[in-house]
Amino acid sequence: MSERPSSRSDRPAIRELAQIGNRSDTRDVLAHATAQAEQGYDDYFVVDIDAHVSEDHFWDEVIGLISNDAWRLFGESGLSGFAGSNALLNITPGLSHQSVGGRIGHQGRKEPVEGIPGHPFVTAARRGMDAMGLDYQVVFPSAMLLLGMHPQPEIEVVLAEAFNRWMTEVILPLDRRLKGMLYLPYNTPKACEEMVARFGDRDGIIGYTVCSTRNNPVHSDVYARLYAMIQESEKPLAFHSGYHWGDPSFAQLNRFLTMHALSFTHYNQIHVSNWIINAMPERFPRIKMLWVESGLAWIPFLMQRLDHEVLMRPSEAPGLTKLPSEYMKEMWYTTQPMERTNLELLEATMKAFNAESQLLYSSDWPHWDWDAPSTIVRLPFLSEPAKRNILGLNAARLFNLPTEHIKPAAADVLATRPGVS
Repeated sequence: MSERPSSRSDRPAIRELAQIGNRSDTRDVLAHATAQAEQGYDDYFVVDIDAHVSEDHFWDEVIGLISNDAWRLFGESGLSGFAGSNALLNITPGLSHQSVGGRIGHQGRKEPVEGIPGHPFVTAARRGMDAMGLDYQVVFPSAMLLLGMHPQPEIEVVLAEAFNRWMTEVILPLDRRLKGMLYLPYNTPKACEEMVARFGDRDGIIGYTVCSTRNNPVHSDVYARLYAMIQESEKPLAFHSGYHWGDPSFAQLNRFLTMHALSFTHYNQIHVSNWIINAMPERFPRIKMLWVESGLAWIPFLMQRLDHEVLMRPSEAPGLTKLPSEYMKEMWYTTQPMERTNLELLEATMKAFNAESQLLYSSDWPHWDWDAPSTIVRLPFLSEPAKRNILGLNAARLFNLPTEHIKPAAADVLATRPGVS
């Protein structure tokens, strides 16, 4: 890994910032993260595997790229009418508690970028990458994460195509530090195959993503051709988890925090269990599986639980050649949201699945529970090589990314925001 010299300049006295809100400059919101980078990890190669674009802020652009004339006109009508930026989507705005009653000021960013050349999302994303000290950032949608539960599967297909076009034609070409995972409309396997064939080789696309919030059995034979195509491409397949308060079991929960705590692990646990017990790692041994935004605490639980059941009932998993926990140790996971209330338990969790080689840093920026890279740097039980692996080198190996520094020095970023420290 090449070394990048950093510079430190004299900065003005600290100035008082206006109250942080969704229109604040990203560099001001993340000023503490920039200072942490300068002090602790400025020389690290850092890749953020999971950040989000609030695509509803640019929904007119996405809707405009729908190739089906009828659905495009339907979406445009909704945009200008009652549906607004929720046109064609199946989200429930009244049940969104992400901002905790408006107290999380950075949730749903709409900072002014008028007069700056280029796309406003890329401008804001570049500010975020610079402020957090990132060399690369992988961007996922936000509102579209629930499309797996849409009652009209054809809408997921047309929105997936439009979003993939928006990413590959509009966003990713503007900054080589931004990367994308191709959205797969998983409820329609044939459309997924068409997406891989059409978009899989485009610049900036480093893998494929399935939004986990859905009820499709991942081991179904209807996905065999899709998995063969993904395996042949040698790019990872990610399952990005999410929540769905409409699930009948979660409808018992009367607080967002309990639904959020359980649902983000629930869907990925189901998909991992089906993937392993139905011997998909044996059928498609070269698919690199990545599980995104479920935290870490569920991993050793599922390892132990599945091992126990397989040893008790091996006849129900005849295709396996090793224990489920061994397959899980070969998969990849992202950090966010990393449970840190008990560091001894977190250390044991990381050891259970070989985090030093299998864990990838993710921020989840700009969502309410995001984590800065310092979350990893400050873990006292990690070795220096483990920190560097988790923050970027594991991602470089998984996604075949070059590891030379392409981010600015943290001191230079701070110098662009006079008086912020």
